[in-house]
Amino acid sequence: MAAPKFKVFDVRPYLARGEEPLPLIRARVDALTAGHGVTIVAPFMPAPLIELLKSEGFQSTMEHRADGCWSVNFWRE
Repeated sequence: MAAPKFKVFDVRPYLARGEEPLPLIRARVDALTAGHGVTIVAPFMPAPLIELLKSEGFQSTMEHRADGCWSVNFWRE
């Protein structure tokens, strides 16, 4: 199986404005098709989101970036 193709969604601007990005994340996750994933960029490790999507059958990998933010890839096998 080929590696998934990821689209990046940076939630930092939404959080900086005090907006809740979960509905936007949910829309992107719900729209994923086979062979695709989403990369969430956040100023913190989004542990609750990781657990939520894991319970829905998503795989994830995380990277703590040099700028202090986190990139988390989500996809389904």
